Amino acid sequence: MTKFSDLNLNPKVLKAVEEAGYQTPTPIQAGAIPPALEGRDVLGIAQTGTGKTASFTLPMITALARGRARARMPRSLVLCPTRELAAQVAENFDTYAKHVKLSKALLIGGVSFGEQDKLIDKGVDVLIATPGRLLDHFERGKLILSDVKIMVVDEADRMLDMGFIPDIERIFGLTPFTRQTLFFSATMASEIERITNTFLHNPVRIEVARQATTGENITQGVVIFKGTRRDSEASEKRAVLRALIDGEGDKLTNAIIFCNRKTDVDIVAKSLKKYGYDAAPIHGDLDQSQRTRTLDSFRAGQLRILVASDVAARGLDVPSVSHVFNFDVPSHAEDYVHRIGRTGRAGRDGTAFTICVPRDEKNLADVERLVQKEIPRIESPIKGGSATSGDEDEAPREKPSRERSSRSRSSSRRKEPVAEAAVVEEVAAKPVDREREQAPRRHETRSDNGPKVVGMGDHLPSFIALSFEERRAS
Repeated sequence: MTKFSDLNLNPKVLKAVEEAGYQTPTPIQAGAIPPALEGRDVLGIAQTGTGKTASFTLPMITALARGRARARMPRSLVLCPTRELAAQVAENFDTYAKHVKLSKALLIGGVSFGEQDKLIDKGVDVLIATPGRLLDHFERGKLILSDVKIMVVDEADRMLDMGFIPDIERIFGLTPFTRQTLFFSATMASEIERITNTFLHNPVRIEVARQATTGENITQGVVIFKGTRRDSEASEKRAVLRALIDGEGDKLTNAIIFCNRKTDVDIVAKSLKKYGYDAAPIHGDLDQSQRTRTLDSFRAGQLRILVASDVAARGLDVPSVSHVFNFDVPSHAEDYVHRIGRTGRAGRDGTAFTICVPRDEKNLADVERLVQKEIPRIESPIKGGSATSGDEDEAPREKPSRERSSRSRSSSRRKEPVAEAAVVEEVAAKPVDREREQAPRRHETRSDNGPKVVGMGDHLPSFIALSFEERRAS
């Protein structure tokens, strides 16, 4: 069996690896590190959670151990699709380079340009960045990429999903033609393959697992759920989620719940907290400091449930996540692989449940076609109709139907004649004052050539009737 000591790594790097508690490399590490140390381009294809970060971090530190960076001219570049993944790569660099005097800079959004400019001006050996922030620094004239010797593209297929491919192509054009490129992806879409054919030079291809496969150590299941009514489906779906969580009991130590939309992330997290679950949201619209605090709490075990959008589907290195729940079936089938890859890491067992409503059945079929197997169906933990128990305040209030309102109006109309009959009987029972009846009423008058003019009733103000009296007098 291959060990890290057999891979010709720098002794100081090897010492850091041993201190971190690792002795045996994963298949992707054993396959990618030797050609990377030889200076060859590498195309690594492996599913999430197989140790791809160390596959490029360890040979990169070994290669950069000699030499010194110049101001604003980094010696290596690592591109990541999300801030969280970039921060994780930076943590790995700190772990494995602690015995080697190398400098780094992390360029991500949500951090002031001034602090990042100071690091770049000093000169950095390793520059870890998201594509957008990297180009922002370059366009401001604060960064020169002509001295990049090693370029790493991590989670390339996620770059494709997020629309970063034009930025990646531009960054490739800003780096030297003689650079070494390490390219890693979980899947190989046609667009990704086009880029590798264009920018990689005779790469060594390492594919340690069939593309888009899920780990055999992950127990999967899908609940086919149909709401009793359209306006209450979301509320009932949240009740199903809570029942799934409760059904796992003590087996669920911590969990990530994935939603397709950012608004649903907030709604689900708020609903769970309302029912006493320890949950917090994370998505791209939140402030970076809040995202960092939430992730740190989850990694430290202080937060039990993380409700996330796909911004967290890649790059979350939390080895002991016991469960993953897909509140929605992902729109892109590849995202299913990355989502459930958050559990069952480092050889541990994991559990992944998915809730599928009728409109998501097409997406579920796409997922099963990609992973080339049927996901086992499991019975819904609650039955239709009882799902809304305790969650009614989150569902829209039912509007009274037109039929019901028309019935109420008609019934009120039917009651009116009864009231009128009672008034008639009451009037008939009273003695009639013939003299008063024959006398002209107040506010009544007669014209000389016509019938009497009747006023507007006893409530008519007296000043309005004065005009009749004046005409009569004249």
